Amino acid sequence: MSNNRRRRQSLPAHPETLTIERMSHEGRGVARIDGKIAFVDGALTGETVTATFTSRRSQFDELKLLEVLQSSEKRVQAPCSVAAICGGCLLQHMRLDAQIELKQQVLFDHLKHTAGVIDYSVLPAMTSSTQSYRRKARLAVRYVHKKSDVLVGFREKANTFITDMDHCTTLVPAVGKLIKPLRALILSLGGCRDIPQIEVAVGEKSCVATDQLDSVLRVTMTLRHMEPLSDADRQKLRDFADQYQIEWFLQSGGPNTVMRFWPETADDHLQYFLPDETGDLCISFFPGDFTQVNADINRKMIQQAIELLDLKDDDNVLDLFCGLGNFTLPLARRCLSVTGVEGSEDMVARAALNAQNNQLSNTRFFSADLFTDFDSTRWATLGYSKLLLDPPRSGAIELVSRIRELLPQVIVYVSCNPATFARDAAELTKQGYRLTHAGVMDMFPHTGHVESMARFERVK
Repeated sequence: MSNNRRRRQSLPAHPETLTIERMSHEGRGVARIDGKIAFVDGALTGETVTATFTSRRSQFDELKLLEVLQSSEKRVQAPCSVAAICGGCLLQHMRLDAQIELKQQVLFDHLKHTAGVIDYSVLPAMTSSTQSYRRKARLAVRYVHKKSDVLVGFREKANTFITDMDHCTTLVPAVGKLIKPLRALILSLGGCRDIPQIEVAVGEKSCVATDQLDSVLRVTMTLRHMEPLSDADRQKLRDFADQYQIEWFLQSGGPNTVMRFWPETADDHLQYFLPDETGDLCISFFPGDFTQVNADINRKMIQQAIELLDLKDDDNVLDLFCGLGNFTLPLARRCLSVTGVEGSEDMVARAALNAQNNQLSNTRFFSADLFTDFDSTRWATLGYSKLLLDPPRSGAIELVSRIRELLPQVIVYVSCNPATFARDAAELTKQGYRLTHAGVMDMFPHTGHVESMARFERVK
């Protein structure tokens, strides 16, 4: 059935009374209607609820919560007033420890059913502050003619509408408090109908302890505009930047059109810092580069990876999907050498520059497509004792299926998708590796995202 046909489909108007049997992997309540699976957004296991249909399909129905008739002990009052509507956070109605339990169960289920693995040490769940943590975001913008108003924020659940919000408790405070002022700013622009999004990227001015990070943040916003901005609109952007201490970039087309606007003389590079007992590290990046959204979890994640790799002075380490050198640089402080490989030549260049700026001479970086054949690639022939693997959501099945050509003794796998991770874990098992440790990292609190880290060792 096409999307248009589904939208035209007539849905039952009457509410259903349902008993929630369990939670789905993405955090929705699961019930049954005449034997058919029904997913209920906002419901928890054990609850009796009323809900209305939002979609009907051949294999399952989708509904949204109307009223909780019998509440679960795991239900709490959401800290955000628009949590029931906004798609930025899906689990604010669930107690925090229950969120972690759900994410752990998702990981364990995938490993059991896909990889057939149940015997491993469970790493303690990695957690941090559940509010004001997010440093990277793409905020949708829309002028609403009927309201003569502008909306700025995350899209609503299960549709393309933008949530009517004035602040955000998920974004770092320096950004979350600007939602309402941004709405007023864009509404005042002559070109307000031609602005579809604002991309936020936050860096740091200096290296401080994690609990002091909010005091040293540097905020950039990239305004995408479909038509040229007038001189008057440009002046309003300058005034806003000066008032709220942010920096503007403008984007008139694709990613290659991003240009600094204001302040004109500031450095285009942002930085974040990694405290290190052997000397703090500084990672430079451009606002459009991929960086981890949660600074606290990122710092803890790097430390855990170092511990799981158990680095020795004579280790040669391979860091695949190395990006800016987020793992590469800390690892290089603790072993003989680290080779970083990344698909983007621009990111490889920035990683190499980061290593140079941090006075690291035992790193090498290569640009390569890690999803294709690497028989003749120089980096694949150098020999490594240990491997750090941090692939995208699609995983790294093409690479792990040929892991014997690299043959590291230890692999630490950092995953943002438990399904593809479990698939890759099954392949690593076939290739002669044993899963020794696995655990979740709550990189995105209040969401269904399950990030994890695992350790494999080669079976002798």
